[in-house]
Amino acid sequence: MAKNILVPIDGSEQAERALDYALESFPDASITLLNVFTKGPPEVHLERRGKDYAELRARRGEMLDRLVEERTFDDQIETQVVVGRPSREIVDYAEGHEIDQIVMGSHGRDGASRVLLGSVAETVVRRAPVPVTVVR
Repeated sequence: MAKNILVPIDGSEQAERALDYALESFPDASITLLNVFTKGPPEVHLERRGKDYAELRARRGEMLDRLVEERTFDDQIETQVVVGRPSREIVDYAEGHEIDQIVMGSHGRDGASRVLLGSVAETVVRRAPVPVTVVR
């Protein structure tokens, strides 16, 4: 069973389900919640208007802290906020730390009875150095 689980969190319902899955499936593991946001022109992202990146990083950290506080757990949950391209940062984090498995949410789409992975999840599945569980 995996010891160190990485759960990328983007604020979506799928990401929260991935966290719940990780907590249920790996009750003895250490879990790291990773939030990645892209640094770009403020006009590209409405939430960034009038904000500096330190404040945005703090807000993302608070979001992760709320997710931890809302859940009951016995083992350690760490939180990390990084700036970069989400798929690259997730894979780099897994490579640079002792991560045994990634558990992440996917974007499920209705129609034709098929599930399409979001571009971040698809890239992580292809490039990750460890097993990836995709939760929808």
